[in-house]
Formats: sequence, C-alpha cells, structure tokens
Amino acid sequence: MVKFNETLLDRTFAALSDPTRRALLARLSQLNDLSVSELAEPFAMSLPAVMKHLDVLSEAGLITRSKTGRTVACRLSAGPMEEAMEWLTRYQRFWSESLDRLAAFVEEEPPCPPNPATPTSVVSTPRPRKSAAPLRKRRNS
Repeated sequence: MVKFNETLLDRTFAALSDPTRRALLARLSQLNDLSVSELAEPFAMSLPAVMKHLDVLSEAGLITRSKTGRTVACRLSAGPMEEAMEWLTRYQRFWSESLDRLAAFVEEEPPCPPNPATPTSVVSTPRPRKSAAPLRKRRNS
C-alpha cells in the first residue's frame, strides 16, 4: 500500500480550494517563469493580496520563487500535484471498478416477470374513521 504524506496532501488540496490560486496556477502553466507583477496583472486585487495567495501556493510546494535583482519570478512545481494525482487515481480506480461490477451485475440480471398474484394497479381503500362518541344534543332544562 502506498503511504501518502497527509500534511502535504492537506496543504495541496487547501491551496487548490481557492479559485484565485487555481487561476494563478493556470496562468503559470501557460506562461512559465512570470514575475509576480506579471502574474498579478489580470487580477482585480492588490499586489499584497496576490502575494498572500502566492505564499499559500509556495508553502504547499506548488510553486517556487526565485529572485533576480528586484524581480521575483514564479514557476510551477510538479511534486505535490503528482502526489495528489496519485491519491486521486487510487480512488478513481476503486470507484471505476465498483461501478463496472455494478454495471455487469445489472446487465446480466434478466428482468423479473410480473407476478400474476400481484395486481398491476394498486387501489387504495379508504380508512375507517376514527371512532368517536356521537355528539349528544343537550337538553334545555
């Protein structure tokens, strides 16, 4: 059985849970080695907000940053994503096999013929009224 680093998986999935961070990763996958300011261009948020997202991605190991002079460039790091994909593949295999077995079972079962003793349409019968004492008329005394 493959042993996964739970802490690394938790960080990876937590980092991927945010749409802005996923968009940053998508942008880096198209244009590798972008500076932080280039990476932040299309986002309607402040540079410090983008930096916080990049910190989360960096702590999860999904990106690496390198500084040349005053420019910080970001690059994708595949390691944590590969481990997350291995983890997901294990469960994908499990569900695929389970669903394949279910499909085979359903396909091999002949349809049940209708039972002649069972009526084809169910008719409901009215329930008897709850017993209640009949209302008595009061006599005027």
